[in-house]
Amino acid sequence: MHPPIVAIRPEPGLSQTTERASECGLTVSGYPLFEVRPVAWSVPDDRAFDALLLGSANAIRHGGPQLAMLLDNPVYAVGETTARTARNAGFKIGGVGAGGLQTLLDSLAHKEIGFLRLSGRDHVDLTLPRSHSIVDRIVYEARPVSIPKPMATILRDRAIVLLHSAVAAEHFAIECSRLAVQKSNIRIAALGPRIAEAAGEGWEQVAVAGRPSDAALLALAENLCK
Repeated sequence: MHPPIVAIRPEPGLSQTTERASECGLTVSGYPLFEVRPVAWSVPDDRAFDALLLGSANAIRHGGPQLAMLLDNPVYAVGETTARTARNAGFKIGGVGAGGLQTLLDSLAHKEIGFLRLSGRDHVDLTLPRSHSIVDRIVYEARPVSIPKPMATILRDRAIVLLHSAVAAEHFAIECSRLAVQKSNIRIAALGPRIAEAAGEGWEQVAVAGRPSDAALLALAENLCK
């Protein structure tokens, strides 16, 4: 019998992960360790941008009524899920990344683009190509919550934990230390190298998905079960 698999990302992404896992024949227990909430923000008055840059579908889910003012701007999205959410909200998609926002920006270096970046309070720093400019707006935040008792019980035996962000990795590591959970019993499946690094050391195993997608992360978790 393989160790239990646990996902800790916030909703609605958590349900998407557990449902996708079920379709793949895996059972993943979901315990969201973050609550995503909107943050008050305003559209820049000068409108000195050509497109929107989105690193998460949460920017659309929690962007509020201000998004209606931006529908004429194409969206450059970090991945397919974010692009689909933006498209469903009425946006046209200018481009979709496959390896993070930095890789997406680098692929567009030949174009002069002014971006309005809509992001969470915790977000990845980017290195801009000379042809790009970015105006930032924080539109949501993810507030950490404590590991619930049922999840702590699972972790005290052997378990595999799916990590979708560096912030989640750091919070999960802190919570394990607070609860005196033995890290050496836990295998980490990380969505990317930066996330694996943020998780720190002491785990039984830390592995990184071959590409930043739920499908790849679940395939990694299945491999860690062996």
